[in-house]
Amino acid sequence: MAAAGRAGFAARGLIYLLVGVISLQIAFGGDSGGKQADRGGALSELAQRPFGSALLWIVGIALAGMALWRLSQAVFGGAGTDGGKPSKRVMAAGRFVFYAVVSWSVLSYAAGDKGSGSGSSDRRTDDLTATVLGWPGGQWIVGIAGVAVVAAGLYIAARAVMKKFRKHLNTAVMSAKARKVTDFFGVAGGTARGIVFAVAGVFAVVAAVRHQPGKAKGMDDTLRAFRDLPAGPWLLAVIALGLAAFGVFSWCEARWRKL
Repeated sequence: MAAAGRAGFAARGLIYLLVGVISLQIAFGGDSGGKQADRGGALSELAQRPFGSALLWIVGIALAGMALWRLSQAVFGGAGTDGGKPSKRVMAAGRFVFYAVVSWSVLSYAAGDKGSGSGSSDRRTDDLTATVLGWPGGQWIVGIAGVAVVAAGLYIAARAVMKKFRKHLNTAVMSAKARKVTDFFGVAGGTARGIVFAVAGVFAVVAAVRHQPGKAKGMDDTLRAFRDLPAGPWLLAVIALGLAAFGVFSWCEARWRKL
């Protein structure tokens, strides 16, 4: 399970690094040739590299490893004194479901289903929002979900700034330089990731208030929204570097995470 978890962190890091690179290209290169700054865009970019098909299979299997590790946390409890708490187990179960779905989509894409893992996050967000808004009380559901995403994003960013990630790392075996490098990428990456989540949540709230599904944005459109602000290209570039930093931090977790 430890090996499966570390492989999953490595795969997650690669995806975030590619999203960061694509976002940086969008910041100063227009639409970047139609590339999507989200997981689907990262997988499409990976598929175009030498041995791309093999890399997709490796990433999909590694993410399946992450899902299995999260499942083991839900069943047996995680590392640390509080790893067996019911709240921790429930969170681990939720993450198991998330990574299982992501892994399945990546493996389906690797097997030839091009409409699976590389789908646009923006289109999926629009479709889901439109469906929920059509339900009785749909505006409230979307609005509450949006507020929850905003809160989650702010929580992620705050924990990154406070370096709460340290408690999950085996700092005793890390050199002083390794700790400093990991702190830098953890703070920069977690803060950028949290900001993106929070902004996406704001767009969901706007979609609920206006009853317009198109106002909700997936990761790609959320990142492009930064570019449309004053000094937008530079702001998006900072966010892009932050997402790439989170990718590197994920690699640090693959090496030093307590599992």
